[in-house]
Amino acid sequence: MFGMFDKNHSQKIKGTVVLMPKNVLDFNDVTSIKSAGLLEVAGGILDAAADVVGGIVDGTTAFLGRNVAMRLISATKTDASGKGLIGKEVFLEKYLPTLPTLGARQDAFSIHFDWDADFGIPGAFSFRNYTQDEFFLVSVTFDDIPNHNSVQFVCNSWVYNFKSYKTDRIFFSNDTYLLSQTPAPLVYYRQEELKSLRGDGTGLRKEWERVYDYDVYNDLGDPDEDAKLARPILGGSNTYPYPRRVRSGRKPTKKDPKSEKPGVIYVPRDENFGHLKSSDFLTYGIKSLSQNVLPLFKSVIFDSNFTPNEFDSFDEVCDLYEGGIELPTHILSQISPLPVLKEIFRTEDGEQVLKFPPPHVIKVSKSAWMTDEEFGREMIAGVNPCVIRLLKEFPPKSTLDTALYGDQTSTLTKEHLEINLGGLTVEKALNGQRLFILDYHDAFMPYLEKINKTNKAYATRTILFLKDDGTLKPLVIELSLPHPNGVQFGAESKVILPADQGVDSTIWLLAKAHVIVNDSCYHQLVSHWLNTHAVVEPFIIATNRQLSVLHPINKLLDPHFRDTININGLARNALINADGIIEQSFLPGPNSVEISSAVYKNWVFTDQALPADLIKRGLAVEDPSSPHGVRLVIEDYPYAVDGLEIWDAIKTWVEDYVSLYYPTDEVVQKDAELQSWWKEVVEKGHGDLKDKTWWPKMQNIKDLIQSCSIIIWTASALHAAVNFGQYPYGGFILNRPTLSRRLIPEKGTPHYDEMVKNPQKAYLRTITPKYETLVDLSVIEILSRHASDEIYLGDRDSKFWTSDSKALQAFQNFGNNLSKIEQEITERNKDPDFKNRTGPVALPYTLLQRSSDNGLTFRGIPNSISI
Repeated sequence: MFGMFDKNHSQKIKGTVVLMPKNVLDFNDVTSIKSAGLLEVAGGILDAAADVVGGIVDGTTAFLGRNVAMRLISATKTDASGKGLIGKEVFLEKYLPTLPTLGARQDAFSIHFDWDADFGIPGAFSFRNYTQDEFFLVSVTFDDIPNHNSVQFVCNSWVYNFKSYKTDRIFFSNDTYLLSQTPAPLVYYRQEELKSLRGDGTGLRKEWERVYDYDVYNDLGDPDEDAKLARPILGGSNTYPYPRRVRSGRKPTKKDPKSEKPGVIYVPRDENFGHLKSSDFLTYGIKSLSQNVLPLFKSVIFDSNFTPNEFDSFDEVCDLYEGGIELPTHILSQISPLPVLKEIFRTEDGEQVLKFPPPHVIKVSKSAWMTDEEFGREMIAGVNPCVIRLLKEFPPKSTLDTALYGDQTSTLTKEHLEINLGGLTVEKALNGQRLFILDYHDAFMPYLEKINKTNKAYATRTILFLKDDGTLKPLVIELSLPHPNGVQFGAESKVILPADQGVDSTIWLLAKAHVIVNDSCYHQLVSHWLNTHAVVEPFIIATNRQLSVLHPINKLLDPHFRDTININGLARNALINADGIIEQSFLPGPNSVEISSAVYKNWVFTDQALPADLIKRGLAVEDPSSPHGVRLVIEDYPYAVDGLEIWDAIKTWVEDYVSLYYPTDEVVQKDAELQSWWKEVVEKGHGDLKDKTWWPKMQNIKDLIQSCSIIIWTASALHAAVNFGQYPYGGFILNRPTLSRRLIPEKGTPHYDEMVKNPQKAYLRTITPKYETLVDLSVIEILSRHASDEIYLGDRDSKFWTSDSKALQAFQNFGNNLSKIEQEITERNKDPDFKNRTGPVALPYTLLQRSSDNGLTFRGIPNSISI
């Protein structure tokens, strides 16, 4: 394969190789739980442990350390064909452990290479693993290179037996080059490495492969199992546009040749969770991603002799966090073989109970969640603070196609609002930018006929008033249903006004619950899944396919892509799939992901920049004199205030970094890898929207800076804002119900009478029942946690990520800036004038403080979408 360099050398280059052996509890074992079952997995772990005790080794390759081989590749000297000289094969000088280990640990190995000046400076190396087990290659360092000190290689890659690959694995030093500036001896290897990552677009992907290719979401359904489990293919059509995912290449289903059979989700091997992440994911995630534990829950809940599937009082809901739900012995016996589940099934004084940690929203007060002020505050400081918008016209209008949905204009009148405006007219409130709307009418109306066959829900509009003290006061809620003769004839709506006494106060509380059900579902399907997880994956695929690891933009974006493809694959397998967690516990059921496809039709990449998003929603106006170039309409808007500071810090860092490599627009235009990357993002990754005129043309530095800033913001701060508050707010199901089962009771009906006699029971019979609550809480508790190996914005997993000292200094400045912002957020949260920062529930807004401890912390901005 390579031209050999082999002569007598005058001295030695010393190398240090750091790797981690295969971990028993790695990605493959996690994903196998779904099909193998808990007992089988537990048995497998015990068997693996027995193998370790037995001292089984890879005898054919472990002797004399000849099991891992490397060859240096010169960055300054070429062979006759113009490729970098390659040295002779040299082996590690210490045995490589091939025993699986239960803990995550690193091992260092020494290696020495003969060298003289005719070989030049090594800029890459080839690598072969002759053992039968894969291992994780962390880093390699070459020391004692004359006149060059050391050369660092940050590898972070799984390496399988060499026969698994068509060519030897190649790793490059931490130097940074545009393609045109790459040392000539390395150009061939740079291009070959990208070819290996692109693959050929055919065949079934294998576990050990690192191929990145595109496919549509055609693996969410399972029509061969049951016709009811068939789901539309998302992506590749005008009807169901969607971002692309990583291609697996599995066989088609028998009943729908365009759909893939469910099964093991392919994830490029280096996208799998790291060792520590794996153990954390097992500890906190096994109960939600496994399809074994939830049926056990159901068997308990639906056993009327044990516990019914209903809460009968708010106190009973609180028992989830105080006394817990007692579990029968036979349930625990089916789960207990895995010690990691002890954290999930918390035992109290030896009792076998399912007990959840108290959500932050009720740690100070168990009733403040019911106030109108908290209802409004969570629209700007809750887990979904990026939907509310300024009301610019009254009454609100619909953008739904009148040919399909008739007239969907709001039935609200000025009188509905002015009764609670304290003497202001609607016109004055509109002109004064004091009316806001949370509008889910158009998102849900097209699906209500389907949804209401099993559940009972409205499409909602909520109008709020900005008070003098900066808080939001709900004025009215409009609840709409499709016309009884069909949605093509428009909507039938009822208007609910605020009330704090008698049965009207219960009706108002129920109306707010219907709004929050809309909001919870939209949050999970759009704000969280679509607008972060799904839209980022195409950028990850394109980056790996088109930007070499030597490319500056690859180095800039790479930490913000960690684990995302993996968690998205797990989501397709257990969360958003047919009859998965989301369909079981959220209102839209089988229509869930389809709703996000409808929203994606209007997704605009450039609007994902926070200032652009705020301006589009009318929550900010351009103002060059303001600190961030925009003036907020709601000054005390915690998500926006903190977010704009984070946004500016990100953009400043990107500007400083990009300027090191792109001095002129011409360099951007002539960067072949960069142009291929962007072309592929637009035409393939987001191909259903490729003809939209809003896509940046990537012809100047400004486009590059803005695009990279949006990607980093989306993967880090935006995801943190909509993710890590899920359990702190939604862990109390009364505060954020996920589905509704009853409409507002009509006078003269049994449900109305029940509402009068027992308001709490009426509320509980309307919202999420017990089993679905357990499902929801189990999932969002996991999603809201930080893993033990989390890497936060402003940090890197290696200080050697680049050899460029100027880039390292710019990154240090970025970290310092974020630390300053973190302190400022803490100070703002102490200011009593900012009422929205803590609210009636006394929960300071900390979601955009960049650092965090492990676990449920309600703060922390990880670099990437890793959960």
